[in-house]
Amino acid sequence: MIVDLNTAIAKLKAGQVVAIPTETVYGLAADARNDDALRQIYVIKERPANNPLIVHIDNISRVTDWVSEFPPLAQKLAKTFWPGPFTLVLPAKPHVSSILRANQPTVALRIPNHPLTLQLLQLSGLALAAPSANKFTQLSPTTAMHVQAGLGDEVPVLDGGACQVGIESTIVAVQGDDWQLLRPGMTSAASIATVAGKPAVSFNQAIKAPGQHTLHYSPRTRMQLIPSRDALVALANDSTAALLIGEGTLPDCVHFQLNKHAPDVAQQLYSTLHQMDALGKQLILVEVPPDAPEWAAILDRMTRAAS
Repeated sequence: MIVDLNTAIAKLKAGQVVAIPTETVYGLAADARNDDALRQIYVIKERPANNPLIVHIDNISRVTDWVSEFPPLAQKLAKTFWPGPFTLVLPAKPHVSSILRANQPTVALRIPNHPLTLQLLQLSGLALAAPSANKFTQLSPTTAMHVQAGLGDEVPVLDGGACQVGIESTIVAVQGDDWQLLRPGMTSAASIATVAGKPAVSFNQAIKAPGQHTLHYSPRTRMQLIPSRDALVALANDSTAALLIGEGTLPDCVHFQLNKHAPDVAQQLYSTLHQMDALGKQLILVEVPPDAPEWAAILDRMTRAAS
């Protein structure tokens, strides 16, 4: 059911879950300090309990409510990339829910860049845990209609229009003066390295973050990545649908053509895959995007979806 802002706030304060818009994808939100509400997220999504959640806050001043260390590098990254599609993973304070953290010693935080959700956070005074508003491993939603189709009409949805970024946030862990990329997103590794003044490293201890599961972001229809347009055209038939990147020869099947501009493809990727999934074809053929840094996050999502 679609709800207005005041109703969404009331439901969240009452310990219920509400699907909310962000600039990345729609999130299934709950009060990050309410364990019963957090458990509802896992149940509705059918999400494994060992998969931590991201906390959405409205102001950088709230970071220290959640973390035991907020080193200068993390502060610098936060001031540069927030609000926006960028998540920081830092050591958690002892009081932070183990359900939220999935029993990890860290907590993930971000400030979303969506006016309606920022208003929701500010008016409610809540911090909201909000993984994507879909069943675990399935396609992320970028419209309220996607949420309703995936989770049913019983889940309240705050409709904020179509998501402008279209894929999940970049996730970065910071330890002291070093940073590690845990999930690529449209905040690029190159831009982070420029702000940090150094490239990413790999920490000795593995850090869990959302979006690391091998199968993720996946349509119900089987999906296959095809390395070239010619190979895709050769495989196309009546039982397939094709997702094309840029101009070129068109296949003899239902096809969707996105322009060769990474931010546009990111914005439209999940929405297009939702449309293709509804066609009832046997196979979705996806043209592999260019091998370039600006396409890294898109290729990551495509690879996991086709896993």
